[in-house]
Amino acid sequence: MSICEYKPGLENIPATQSSISFVDGQQGILEYRGINIEELGQYSSFLETSYLLIWGGLPTEEELAEFEHEIRYHRRLKYRIRDMMKCFPESGHPMDALQACAAALGLFYSRRALDNPAYIRAAVVRLLAKIPTMVAAFQLMRKGNDPVQPRDDLDYSANFLYMLNEREPDPLAARIFDICLILHAEHTINASTFSAMVTASTLTDPYAVVASAVGTLAGPLHGGANEEVIEMLEEIGSVDNVHAYLDSCLERKAKIMGFGHRVYKVKDPRATILQDLAEQLFEKFGRDEYYDIAVALEQAVAEKLGHKGIYPNVDFYSGLVYRKMGIPTDLFTPVFAIARVAGWLAHWKEQLAENRIFRPTQIYTGARNAPYIPSEKRQSTQDKDLLAGLIAE
Repeated sequence: MSICEYKPGLENIPATQSSISFVDGQQGILEYRGINIEELGQYSSFLETSYLLIWGGLPTEEELAEFEHEIRYHRRLKYRIRDMMKCFPESGHPMDALQACAAALGLFYSRRALDNPAYIRAAVVRLLAKIPTMVAAFQLMRKGNDPVQPRDDLDYSANFLYMLNEREPDPLAARIFDICLILHAEHTINASTFSAMVTASTLTDPYAVVASAVGTLAGPLHGGANEEVIEMLEEIGSVDNVHAYLDSCLERKAKIMGFGHRVYKVKDPRATILQDLAEQLFEKFGRDEYYDIAVALEQAVAEKLGHKGIYPNVDFYSGLVYRKMGIPTDLFTPVFAIARVAGWLAHWKEQLAENRIFRPTQIYTGARNAPYIPSEKRQSTQDKDLLAGLIAE
């Protein structure tokens, strides 16, 4: 067998075949099961979109009503999971709490009947229903408060905002949040989805699959970027500082958070929709102080880096939308996870259909036929590193 060319990050190397979503990075197109993301954002709901992704087609009215009913009545958590969450440190990141809670679900529903459609549907329902409750519960618990119980009379997005803020949300805010979930639900074989697929290929339970994906999403180069966008806008401080900040980043070759994408070479279509949603929120509830900075930064980056295909991605405007809804910055990525559970489960289900465990190869670059050296004759590895550093200087 010939040695294949090594590509860091497996860039442009197909890892699977999938019919779940399609991206054209040159044209700025994103489709779920062939349906354009703009249409889904305008006409669909998050749960309908989740059904589309996971089961491969839009549900009938009866199918959607049954699915929504199941989700609505599986939102509550086992009291032992709540007790476990009370032991988490208040300073812990919500993504770490979410990963632990998602994995803990497997203790209560550990039967791995992966060839049983009823088991698969029950796992889908539990994960979609309970993940938002976990996120909201940890947010209140870390402030010393009891979690707010879900309300069966509220739809998916309105219920989450209610549990989070302890008050029923404005209908516009609830609808915009639902669209945000649609936009974040799926995006081909990104890092967290690939993590989910590798875990799924071992035929472990779906709760471990989602927990592994949550851990991957937590990184700042993936889901954590929207948190860092807000930190960046805070650091810039005003529109007057935009060009100086950008020049400094370019000089230091520092990453500009919220810009650039491995696939998109034009403005991410989700960023365009999110910017419009942000403006709708600002029109009703007041303008965010950082929005003008964001717009000025987008213009400045387009002028200097547009020729390189660097434009806003989904993370650039999403944080501004969530801020206006009163969502804390460190919950931005857990909110991303609430949405992306739909995509992870879709790929989990697709992986099960024609499963083969992932086992990539490597290109070995280490020593060969090295002798074993007795401990009394060994040189410290740290000393070797230090010596190499001094020689380099």
